[in-house]
Amino acid sequence: MPTLSELNDPHVDLLKTRFEELKNYVLSAASQGLPAHEVELGLWRRVLQMGYHALGLFFALQGSGDVGESLTLSDGQQVRRLEDLRARAYHSVFGTFRLSRAVYATREGQKIDCVPLDSRLALPESDFSYLLQDWDQALAVETPYNKVNEVLAMILGFSQSVDSLERMNQKMAESVAPFQEAKPIPPKHEEGAILVISADAKGVPMRRAKDAPAIVDHDRQRGPKPGRKKQAVVGAVYTIDSYLRTPQDVVEMLFRDPRQNLPKAHPPRPVPKHKQVRAKLSLQKDDEEIKATGEIFTWLSQQAEVRNPTGDKPVGVLMDGQKSLWAASAAMLPDTARVDILDLLHATPRIWDAAGLFYPKDSDEALAFVKDRVERILEGHVKSVIRGLKRMGSLWKLSASKQKKLKPICDFLQNNQHRMRYDEYLAAGYPIASGVIEGACRHFVKDRMERAGMRWTMEGAQAMLDLRSVALNGDWDAFMQDRIERETNRLYLHAEVIGKVEWPLAFAA
Repeated sequence: MPTLSELNDPHVDLLKTRFEELKNYVLSAASQGLPAHEVELGLWRRVLQMGYHALGLFFALQGSGDVGESLTLSDGQQVRRLEDLRARAYHSVFGTFRLSRAVYATREGQKIDCVPLDSRLALPESDFSYLLQDWDQALAVETPYNKVNEVLAMILGFSQSVDSLERMNQKMAESVAPFQEAKPIPPKHEEGAILVISADAKGVPMRRAKDAPAIVDHDRQRGPKPGRKKQAVVGAVYTIDSYLRTPQDVVEMLFRDPRQNLPKAHPPRPVPKHKQVRAKLSLQKDDEEIKATGEIFTWLSQQAEVRNPTGDKPVGVLMDGQKSLWAASAAMLPDTARVDILDLLHATPRIWDAAGLFYPKDSDEALAFVKDRVERILEGHVKSVIRGLKRMGSLWKLSASKQKKLKPICDFLQNNQHRMRYDEYLAAGYPIASGVIEGACRHFVKDRMERAGMRWTMEGAQAMLDLRSVALNGDWDAFMQDRIERETNRLYLHAEVIGKVEWPLAFAA
C-alpha cells in the first residue's frame, strides 16, 4: 500500500496544506494568547476542511468501480460495463461529493444490474450519508425541522432544506416496523414481578387537506373543531416489582408538603423495567380505516403474550376513564387474566371538583374534605363516598347549577368503581397511578407534535411517532444499524461477487 507522499491526487496536496495551516494556526494562537473558545472554533473549522479532503481522497482512491468489461453476477447472469460513467451525489457531514461510477447491465438502455463502487462502499439509497441521516433524525425526533437545520448548519457549516429533512424522516420510518418485529424479548431474569399495560390518547394538530374548504379564521366557536386534530393512541407496556403500601401511605405522599423530605422509613419505589411505548393514528388504507386503538391494543396483547407466556405474572391494565380505551382493552385482551385499575390521579380531580361545590377553593375545609374522601376511596369505600356526595348535595341544598356539576362527578365514580378497588391493589403491590403513560403522552406527542404553529399530514405525523418510539425506547443506535444492514442487503444483492474482485487503489505517483 503506497504512503500518502506516493499518491498523486489534488486531495493529497490539499490535505497536506490544511494540516500545515492547522499546525501554524495553533502556534500563532498560542503566541497571541487567543481565548480558548476562539481557538476551539478555529480548530473545528479547520478539522472539517481536513475531513472533507480526507474523505475526498478516500473516494478518489476507490476509482470509478471499473472491474472490467464484463462481470458475472451471483445468479450467474453476465453483464457488461456501459460506456458512460454515471454520477451521483453524496452529502456527507463534511460536505457534498459527486461520485462518477462505472455501471453494469445486460445492454445499454436496460436496467442497471450492478454498480460495483456503490456496493463496495455500501452507499445509501439516499444521497445523504448514513451518518448525516443519523444526526439529522436524532435531532428531528426532539426538535422542529427548521431548528435541526439551524443547529447542524452552525456545527457543520452547510444548510439542509426542511423538505429534505421531512422526506428523510418518512423514508427512515419505513424501517421501524421490521426492526420492532425482530426485536428480542427482554430476558426473563431482568423482568419485574407485575406486567403493566397502559394506554392514553392525545390530539395531533393536522394540516388542512388541499381539497378541504378554507378554515374561517374568524369562526370562534367553542369546543373541538373537527378535522383540526387527530387522536394519537399511545400504548405502554412494562414490568415492575410489587410495592406494598397502605392507604395512609398514599395519602401522605399525595398531600405532603413538597418541601419536606420523604420519611426514611419508606422503601425505594421500584422503577419500570423494559418499558416499551408506541403511538398510532387511525389511517385510511384501500378505502378501509385502520383504527389506532385496535392497532395499539393488538400490539399490547402480543406483548402480554410474549412477555408473560406462562401467565405467572399478574397483569394490571392501568388507564384513565376513557371508555373507548377500556372497550378496546376488553376486546383485545379477552383471554388475559388481568386487573383493571383506574388511574387514581384521574379520580382525585373529581373529588377536588366536588369539594369546590361545598367549600371555597383552596380553603382548609376543602383540603380536609378531599383528604378524607381520597383516604376512604383508597380503603375501598367508593360506594359510601358516592352516597355521601349525593346526600351532601341534598342536605346543603346546592343550587341547580351546582347539582348539575355534581352529577357527572358521581356518575364517573359510579361507572368506574369496579376499577377502584385500591385497597386490594395496594395490598398486592400494584401501581395505581399511570405516570408512565401520562409522561409518554406528554413527551411522546405533545412536546414534539403540538408546538406553536405546527401542523402535520397523516403520513408525516405517523412517521414522526414511529421514529420517536424508537428513540424513547432507547433503541436508536440499534435501529440505525439494523436499518443500514437491511438496506444494504436489499440494494446490493451481488455484494459477495464485488467483495471477491481485486480492487487496487486508483492511482499512485
